Amino acid sequence: MPDSGPAFTVKIAETADELRAAQALRYDVFVRELGGGGEMVDHDAGLERDRFDPFFDHMIVSDAGSGRVVGVYRLLRDDQARAAGQFYSEDEYDLTVLKSSGRKLLELGRSCLHPDYRGGMAMFHLWSALADYVATHGIEILFGVASFHGTDVEALAQPLSMLHQNHLAPPDLRVRACDDSFQPMDLIASGALDRRRAMVETPALIKAYLRLGGFVGEGAFVDRAFNTTDVCLVLDTARMNERQRRLYSGERGA
Repeated sequence: MPDSGPAFTVKIAETADELRAAQALRYDVFVRELGGGGEMVDHDAGLERDRFDPFFDHMIVSDAGSGRVVGVYRLLRDDQARAAGQFYSEDEYDLTVLKSSGRKLLELGRSCLHPDYRGGMAMFHLWSALADYVATHGIEILFGVASFHGTDVEALAQPLSMLHQNHLAPPDLRVRACDDSFQPMDLIASGALDRRRAMVETPALIKAYLRLGGFVGEGAFVDRAFNTTDVCLVLDTARMNERQRRLYSGERGA
């Protein structure tokens, strides 16, 4: 039989070693590869970490053959956010419209894969495990910041404008970048937008959320410490159609 590629296991990190493995992968991707930083980054140990880590669940996907952690997703439910004092993205976005909705929320963040495992099945396994997590905890709305590499907004004008014009969240989901750091996204007139270029320049994770019916909040946040330009993605599970539900849960079928 042909080699079907590596097998994977997915779990929530339970030990200090598993958390360190997640933070080490985050360091490789967000610091070494993308040039990010932060107050609590440990350059000597090669760990990307912050004050929110103790409150999040850390979903890790490992290569079953080697045991190596090759993918990470960081998850924060309402109850965990209350313990932390806020959601992580509240430093960038006003989340009042979501927090006052009375619906169960889950914040997602720090999604990354080892370069050797991008474009393969590792992300599929993370998505499937995330769908199980959402079902287990009765989550209704998923959200979180997703990043474009770099802080040159003019260079990102095409994809930011496309997101604003075509995927802006409806009013009941429309979080907004904080006033003191609000970066407009509607930078190019609709008639001048190169939609193909805009999609090519949009990171794969953002495009995945759009395929699932996700929206973006109003305004971007330029994170100079992390060397990114962030948008806030919002996914309402009640608005997903059946095709999107199958994509999200990993089910097969037309």
